[in-house]
Amino acid sequence: MAQRLKVPGLVGELAAEFAGTLILILFGVGVVAQVVAGGIGNHDSIAWSWGLGVVFGVYTAGRISGAHLNPAVTIALAAFAGFSWRKVLPYSIGQFLGAFVAALLVRWNYTEVLNKFDPGLTIKSQGVFSTLPGNGALPVSEWGAFRDQIIGTAILLFLILAVTDVAGTPPGANLAPFIIGLVVVGIGMAWGTDAGYAINPARDFGPRVAEFLTGYGGAMRDQNGTLYFWVPIVAPIIGGLVGAGLYKVLVGRFLPSETTEPGRLPQGDLDAAVEARRANA
Repeated sequence: MAQRLKVPGLVGELAAEFAGTLILILFGVGVVAQVVAGGIGNHDSIAWSWGLGVVFGVYTAGRISGAHLNPAVTIALAAFAGFSWRKVLPYSIGQFLGAFVAALLVRWNYTEVLNKFDPGLTIKSQGVFSTLPGNGALPVSEWGAFRDQIIGTAILLFLILAVTDVAGTPPGANLAPFIIGLVVVGIGMAWGTDAGYAINPARDFGPRVAEFLTGYGGAMRDQNGTLYFWVPIVAPIIGGLVGAGLYKVLVGRFLPSETTEPGRLPQGDLDAAVEARRANA
């Protein structure tokens, strides 16, 4: 059996974040290209494929880096869950690069379809790669989209902490990635109208840069010509902090500090029971 290469800690973590985010965007941006430009599928296809992208991305990177795949997650975990602040910027760069490379692959693979659907590479197909207020068609301002992204990302981080908190009721049998994927499916189905549920700065900015570099001159602006790229960066970071903070205030601080398997005594009680038995022997 071939021996696995031992990679230094942070290097391995960044490689995992790159790979996990790459997988996420291949499924997410890929399905939007198929639905919008290819005419195959619908909104539910998009929601489910984004969720599956999260599932497979988390399974890819989870053991090595924790599979944040999202700077909003990384920052919230540093603020509320003890993640090292010195890793926040490297993780975010790895996530951005994974999203950027994945978007380039989607752009390359769907070149013919995109050129036929939108020969001028305009706002008509810009939403394949990056989000827009009101999905480019509905009357939602950039500030409405900003509000939406705060709420959507707050929901995401609240539920990520709920699912992964070992002091609560985390899913067993290594099912946490699947449950987190369902969270993203639910957000897509319930919170996709106002801003396309980016809920992830890397997910939006990486593909946005990729489309800008491959012919979409208006990639940094919305359908009204307003500079928009900053909204899916800043608002999710704020929303992630809000969601993680609310979880800690409303749920986390009330959970028991010591967890045990069902039917087992906490270790302190177990030690006391052992001592009592010895004393009575």
